[in-house]
Amino acid sequence: MPTYDFRLMAYSPIFFENKKKRCTMPMTDAAAFTPEPTADGSFTFFSSEFGEWFHSREGAYREARLTYVDTTQLVEKANTTQQLALLDVCYGLGYNTAAALEAIWQVNPHCHVTVIGLELNPAVPQGAIAQGLIQGWSAPVQAILTEVAQTYEANRDRLQAQLLIGDARQHIQTVVNQGFQADAIFLDPFSPPRCPQLWTVEFLKRVAACLNANGRLATYSCAAAVRAALQHNGLYIGASQAIGRHWPGTIATQSPQALPPLSQQEQEHLQTRAAVPYRDRTLTLTPVEIHQDRLAEQQRSSLEITAKWRKRWLKPS
Repeated sequence: MPTYDFRLMAYSPIFFENKKKRCTMPMTDAAAFTPEPTADGSFTFFSSEFGEWFHSREGAYREARLTYVDTTQLVEKANTTQQLALLDVCYGLGYNTAAALEAIWQVNPHCHVTVIGLELNPAVPQGAIAQGLIQGWSAPVQAILTEVAQTYEANRDRLQAQLLIGDARQHIQTVVNQGFQADAIFLDPFSPPRCPQLWTVEFLKRVAACLNANGRLATYSCAAAVRAALQHNGLYIGASQAIGRHWPGTIATQSPQALPPLSQQEQEHLQTRAAVPYRDRTLTLTPVEIHQDRLAEQQRSSLEITAKWRKRWLKPS
């Protein structure tokens, strides 16, 4: 069982009141996922559908804390406010939300947190609960993760959480229409080559619309196509720490802030055809269609061929 632990020192009473939302899509059996250990003692799953791990093998809990919670400065924000809002894109096993709640309530036990999570397959968080993968979190947070996995919501004195099950491309428009404004957005889909539909200009436009003026978006990805899409939607970007990866992650904001700068190598990458973004104007295209459209746009592009950039910067040792 997990040993990497972010424990809370205080916890307040709980009250439930939100409407239940049920999933009508086919579900994968929660028992179908096999726990795989990561370097910090926590566990993750492997997605046979996408051919990738849900978390870094260098440490699933550690990645949630450092790549997402620390990058979005939630501890600093919790020290100066009594309300915070989070958007967790690709909720998965619930680790990013769990790490956020632990960190926030450790410094400010009275901070009220609103969480909206987007998740395609409810069997993923349910599998994490069923197989005991959340035991490294504090008991109060375990209770919240269990409630969210089972009923898709948790409403308490200092928490209002809702998990929207299904295609995130459809649910994100609902979130935008509600006027939801997040202090932190965790953008954690599978990689752009495997899941391009959640990295498109159009999807990220809606995600960006949910980020408040002082909020921060964090993602493990530094793909030029992703960064270009964020910039296309008016966001400022910088480099961030991404656990277990050779490359940095990305941080994005609505307004100019003192963000860690991109290296010269990263800046030049954004001037190559790798920076041609993924597009999905109707938010209904298949991954194959998205890839085909991007390839056609790359072939028409006047940007530098990415191979030249690669030869310049990634010379064999």
